[in-house]
Amino acid sequence: MTDRIADIWGERTPFSRGEHWPVRVDQKLADGIAEGDVDRWVQSACVLCSNGCACDIAVKDDRMVGIRGRAVDRVNHGRLGPKGLFGSIPGMTSQERLMRPMIRIAGELVETDWDTAMSRIVERSKTLLAGKGPLSHGFYTSGQLFLEEYYALAVLGKAGIGTPHMDGNTRLCTATAAAAMKETFGSDGQPGSYLDIDDCDAVFLYGHNMAETQTVLWSRILDRIAGPDRPFIVCVDPRLTEVAKVADVHLPVRPGTNQALMNGLIRELFVNGWIDEAWVQEHAVGVDELRAVVDPWTPEKVAETCGVDAADVRHAARIFGESERVLSTILQGFYQSAQATAASCQVNNMHLLRGMIGKPGAGILQMNGQPTAQNNRECGADGDLPGFRNWENPEHVKQLAELWGVDVDMIPHWAPPTHAMQIFRYVEQGSIEFLWVSATNPAVSMPQLERIREILDRDSVFLVVQDLYLTETAQYADVVLPAAGWGEKTGTFTNVNRIVHLSDKAVEPPGNARSDLDIFLDYARRMGFTKNDGSPLLGWDGPEDAYRAWQECSRGRPCDYTGISYDKLRGGSGIPWPCNDENPDGVTRLYGDGVFPTEPDCCESFGHDLLTGASVGEQAFRALETHGKAVFKCADYAPPHEEPSSDYPYRYTTGRTAYHFHTRTKTARSWPLNRAAPTAWVEVSRTDAETLGLVEGDIARVTSPRGEIVVPVRVGDVREGTVFAPFHYGYFDASTQVSNGRLSAANELTITEWDPVSKQPLFKNAAVRIEKVADAVGPSEAPTTTASRPFTPGTVPPTVGGADGEASSVVDRDAWTADRAEALS
Repeated sequence: MTDRIADIWGERTPFSRGEHWPVRVDQKLADGIAEGDVDRWVQSACVLCSNGCACDIAVKDDRMVGIRGRAVDRVNHGRLGPKGLFGSIPGMTSQERLMRPMIRIAGELVETDWDTAMSRIVERSKTLLAGKGPLSHGFYTSGQLFLEEYYALAVLGKAGIGTPHMDGNTRLCTATAAAAMKETFGSDGQPGSYLDIDDCDAVFLYGHNMAETQTVLWSRILDRIAGPDRPFIVCVDPRLTEVAKVADVHLPVRPGTNQALMNGLIRELFVNGWIDEAWVQEHAVGVDELRAVVDPWTPEKVAETCGVDAADVRHAARIFGESERVLSTILQGFYQSAQATAASCQVNNMHLLRGMIGKPGAGILQMNGQPTAQNNRECGADGDLPGFRNWENPEHVKQLAELWGVDVDMIPHWAPPTHAMQIFRYVEQGSIEFLWVSATNPAVSMPQLERIREILDRDSVFLVVQDLYLTETAQYADVVLPAAGWGEKTGTFTNVNRIVHLSDKAVEPPGNARSDLDIFLDYARRMGFTKNDGSPLLGWDGPEDAYRAWQECSRGRPCDYTGISYDKLRGGSGIPWPCNDENPDGVTRLYGDGVFPTEPDCCESFGHDLLTGASVGEQAFRALETHGKAVFKCADYAPPHEEPSSDYPYRYTTGRTAYHFHTRTKTARSWPLNRAAPTAWVEVSRTDAETLGLVEGDIARVTSPRGEIVVPVRVGDVREGTVFAPFHYGYFDASTQVSNGRLSAANELTITEWDPVSKQPLFKNAAVRIEKVADAVGPSEAPTTTASRPFTPGTVPPTVGGADGEASSVVDRDAWTADRAEALS
């Protein structure tokens, strides 16, 4: 059997363009369990990345004992990644699970019953609402709940309490995806499909290490690469990732310079005439401004700014400009970096200029980082209005008020919704005195952790945390609520490319744990939230009631779920929205007709200035006369907020490893996954290691103006002048500490700055210094099977050149084969 820890992507099943991706069913059962021992298989989908792979849960003696991929599903065709195979069951069945509620007494958390815990929450909540009003309350949620739970939270927060202070940790990973699609297309919602991998001529991956973040999706690309007509691959990443290793062009940009690169690529499309002028004229507005903004960005200027080779910029643009069908994917390398929304909009602009949208093989995937982040955005638990409604549009607010049976003024819409960074600032200032955190761990995942710890530890805030385990964040709580998780409750969730899956309850939750939906409904009942007619605001008995309520909320909106029922989802594949009477099987790709939801009465946002974040406003937006056309949004390049200096000479960036998810709340409980990546580390280039006197496995102190970490060194394939650290590791976990309680959480060093439009924190842009603390006693325990592998002599590191082109990227341009050159001609 293949070792799926070492062989992350599994065996190859090559296929040609336009063919069906072959089925390969992956399965993992607990030790001692044979397939014939399984009592039943229960339908679900994996929640350990954003890919949304359908699966079945094996149950024996009312215990989850294994998992297998669903062969019939359009997302994964039976495959599962290492986290799904090895982390799903151990992540839920650990003996460390929270079993009973806890309350803080005399400074200590002690177990109690549900009535006591909820009474304490409700008493505090009612007191603050009576004395200080709804602005005293804040909610910070996740990208891992179910749709039904997000919608319940959105309704109780907006129509029960009336607070604008609601967001999720999707702000940290996918807020820019939503913002970029709103700016360009008028609404959230992925235009493309995973099926575009099967039909494309080229794949561009912008700041997206797909090989580790969505391992099954990367398997699909590897199978196309292994086929007879491999697509071109272009990779934008400062590290020599597995994606970069197979790329035809690797652009190892300096962190923080993405916008300069994108301006240069678009200029090449204009200069070389790779524009579908007729399509642009008919289906988009603002092209002249775009042309003027990018005009100064020659390949040589891009090379000087980004630290790449000018010839590689030209080659990348040529691939995009002369391929018939290009798929673009974007993730944290863009979303968590300077000018995040502006750079992501430029990817949209590339496709608009060529009219490559809504067609097989020609798609855009503004990716998500978490499994249910899409539902958070759709349902409004991230602060937006449910159903992709526009908070600046009074008619949209009125629709919700009528649907929920409350006064319009109850729903906060007098100012933009409060984003996560501002919520924590209000806690710091003392205006938010009640903070409810569900299914996330900001004590590890937020930037500038020393500040976040101080905020969570303030006596002035009443902190409620509901989770599976006593996380770093939960240890600060006044009340801890034990939540049921995956396999222990029923609900739906939607993946990156809008495909909705049903996850049925397989087993009972441990101890007295309750589903997040049950917790929110209990809170709403105890608070006495009602509609204007006196009936309960959330008069639902379970998840299917909540789902039907959501269907009505989505009716007629871009994310229409009215044609997707629980029964329709059982037994087969997931279904993409919009799905309704007009589209009974869902819509695979959006905007194939060239019509976009940019009409002022329909759009989710009137747009923003990409440099300042200022709202365009309804009047100026109407003046664009979009009439269903897409909008070219653009901005000139601006340097990141923090750049290297004499005191902090290196660029610092963070990211993921294939073996862990978020802050390891689940994956650290899996022995195979934790063994593969047990401790934090920092990656430096071979050149920088020599300069610093570091060798593999040395212990180093990495310091920024905000804090320090002390971790082992991996001498790897990151670009010169840049250091990388994985963000998964916390500071209460003894296994991640080198010695003497030294901190190893990557976000000790990151900066409290965010993109002006999406408000997404800039985890990729900080300046640090590095110094040796202790000699190596062995190699770093960082993975050797991924982008974090040790530097291999004989490979070309991604350092490289400027305008003179003295050095180039990993792939030798002259080594391109004649047939591939002919394919572009």
